[in-house]
Amino acid sequence: MHKVIRTALAACCLVAATGASEAQEKLKVGVMATLSGALTSGGEDGVRGVQLAAKQAGNKMAGRDVELIVVATDASPDSALRAARKLVEQDKVQLIIGPLSGSEGIAMRDYSKTVPNVTFVNGSSGALETTFVNPSPNFFRFNSDGAQWMAGLGEYVFKDKGYKKVAVIGEDYSFPYTQVFGFALGYCRAGGEIVQRQWVPLGTKDFGSVIANIPDDVDAVFLGLGGGDAVNFLNQYSQTGGKSKFIGGSIMVDQTVLSSRGAAKRLLAGTPSSGAVADSWDDPRWKEFVKAYQDAFPADKRFASPSLFATNYYNAYNAMAKALDKVKGDLSDGGAKFRAELAKTELDAPNGKIKLDDNRQAIATTFITEVAELPNGDLTNKFVKTVPNVNQTLGLPLAEFKAVGLPSRTNPECKR
Repeated sequence: MHKVIRTALAACCLVAATGASEAQEKLKVGVMATLSGALTSGGEDGVRGVQLAAKQAGNKMAGRDVELIVVATDASPDSALRAARKLVEQDKVQLIIGPLSGSEGIAMRDYSKTVPNVTFVNGSSGALETTFVNPSPNFFRFNSDGAQWMAGLGEYVFKDKGYKKVAVIGEDYSFPYTQVFGFALGYCRAGGEIVQRQWVPLGTKDFGSVIANIPDDVDAVFLGLGGGDAVNFLNQYSQTGGKSKFIGGSIMVDQTVLSSRGAAKRLLAGTPSSGAVADSWDDPRWKEFVKAYQDAFPADKRFASPSLFATNYYNAYNAMAKALDKVKGDLSDGGAKFRAELAKTELDAPNGKIKLDDNRQAIATTFITEVAELPNGDLTNKFVKTVPNVNQTLGLPLAEFKAVGLPSRTNPECKR
C-alpha cells in the first residue's frame, strides 16, 4: 500500500517537474524583416519595434522567456520563402512575425498553408490580396493593408487641396498597386482624374526618364515609392529644378524617408498623405509610445519618431503576446487554441484601436497627414484628421468592392 502511494507520488513529482521544465523552456519567435535592398531602413525599424515590445514585456510571453530569431529578406517573395523555411525547418519556431513587403506577404500567405501548426502574424506587408484572396487560416494581419491606408486621402486632395488631375509614379509590385488602388477609389469618385501611371522596378537608381515624362499639366504627382527609391527620386528631381506638387504614398512620407540625409527631402514639405501613423498626433498613448521608442534606442540608431514599420511590428508582437497569455503559453495542440484567441484579439494600440475581420485582417484607423518642417529642421507628418474603423472594402458593400477587381498597374481606371 505504502509502496503504491510512494510510486504515485514519485510519478506526480515527475510530471510536475516536467511541466516546470516546459514552462521554463524558451519560446522561439521568428522575425522576418527586409534588411537588404531599397527597404532596408524600414526593416531595421521593424526590428526595433519588436525589440521595444519585447523589452516592455520583460522579454517574456505568457511567463516564458522569449528568444527572437531575426532573419533577413530583400523584399522579394523568394527571399521571404527562404527565410520562413529556415525558421520553420532549422530553428523549429511555431510563431513568426513578418514579413515587411507586399509581395512577400502574398508568398507567406501561400507558404503558411503548408505549415498549419505555425502561426504567422504579419509584420508590415500591405498588399490587398494577402488576406482578401484565398486567405490562410494561420496568417493574421494586425495592420491595415495599403488601400486602407489611403482611405479618405483621395477625397481630401480633390476637395481640400484642389488637385483635379494627377500623375502617378510607383514601384512595380503589389503594395504600390494596392496604394494607388485605394487612393484612386476615393479620388476618382470625388471627380479627379489620373492621366498617367509610371511604374519602376524596386531598387531603381536612375529616375531621369521617369522625371522627364511627368506631364506638365497635372496639379500633383502621386509618389508610390519608399526607402532608397524615394530618396533617389527626390535627389534627382531636385537637380532638375522641378516644381511639381506631390501626394505621398504611406511609405513615401514615412520617417524612413523624412529622417534621411540630404536637403532634397524638403521637397516633401506640404505634401498630403495618409497611413497608419501621424507623427504629431497628440493622443496620450501615441505620445507615450514615441517617448518609449526614443528612450529605448540611441538617437543615431533610430528615427525621430517611430516609423510605420516599427509601429506595425510592435503591434504584431503585442497581439501575439496577448493571445498567448490567454492560453497560458500552450501550443501543444499545434497552436489551435492560440489561433482561436488571436482571431478574437483586439488592441488598444498606440495608433488606435485594432480588431480583425473574418479573414483575420485588421480594421483600424487611417490618418490623413501633411509633411511639415519643425523648428529644429526635422520633417514630421502633421496630423490633419483620422478616418476611424476602416475595413478592407473601404466601407463599400462586399459585392461592389469585388466588382472593382484587384489592384494592378491599370486598375481601377480613373477618367472623367
